[in-house]
Amino acid sequence: MPTEPDQDYLFEFVRIGNSVKVSAIDPVTGLEAAIIGPASAGESILSRQAMAKLKYIMGKDQQPSRIK
Repeated sequence: MPTEPDQDYLFEFVRIGNSVKVSAIDPVTGLEAAIIGPASAGESILSRQAMAKLKYIMGKDQQPSRIK
């Protein structure tokens, strides 16, 4: 299923000491990707990183698997 550029994603931020766990969730497919980064990095940077990981995972699911 191709993603649309204006599609909305869900983000969850959980602070753990000096770190933040950021989860990016695609509400259509239910796929989730999580990263952990420094709390000082800021929400925009951390959410971009989580989004990049989610898009990577979504792209892997669309590729045909290679069986040898």
